[in-house]
Formats: sequence, C-alpha cells, structure tokens
Amino acid sequence: VQLQASGGGLVQAGGSLRLSCAASGINFRDYTMNWYRQTPGQERELVATITSGSTTDYADSVRGRFTVSRDNVRRTMYLQMNSLKPDDTAVYSCKTAYRGRNYWGQGTEVTVSS
Repeated sequence: VQLQASGGGLVQAGGSLRLSCAASGINFRDYTMNWYRQTPGQERELVATITSGSTTDYADSVRGRFTVSRDNVRRTMYLQMNSLKPDDTAVYSCKTAYRGRNYWGQGTEVTVSS
C-alpha cells in the first residue's frame, strides 16, 4: 500500500489550496481515508475523514472551510482548503487502515502567512 500526498505550499491568509492523496496497492473505493496534520511539538490532529460511502467528518477547527472528497476512478482523495489561517500551517498527511494496519503518506507542508 502506498499513499502519495501532494499540493502543499505557501499561501497568504484567506487563500486556498487543494491537497491530493493518491493511493495504490488497495481497492481504494472500499476504504475510509483520513487527512491529518501536525506541527512541531504538537499531537497529530485528525482533520477530515471520508468513508467508502463518501460520508465526511471534520475537526471543529476546519469545519465549514475544508472539504474532503474522493475520486475512486483516480484512486485519489482531495482536501480543498479555503479561508486558510496561519493556524492551519502544518504538515498534512493522508492515512488509511488496511488489514489492521495503518498506512501513511509522506506528508505535504502547508504554510499560511499572515
């Protein structure tokens, strides 16, 4: 199982970014996918979840600003991030659980300047 996250970068506060997480090695459509983020010295935070049935859930800190989606044909999950704030600065990683084991993408860095 491999997850490849991309799309991070530097953006001004109020701006937008779209992250992507491309999956291989699993039947992507059958699995729940997650976005997490982490800043140095902080616990990893669950940001968004999308189930195999495309039910979504969000951390309170991003609800209404971020949207998670998936394209089962492209085996890719997305995170559309709007109205970005400096507090959203972090390394964002994607994750799935397959046969009892967690698999993580390598992370993509998002920096929001004030």
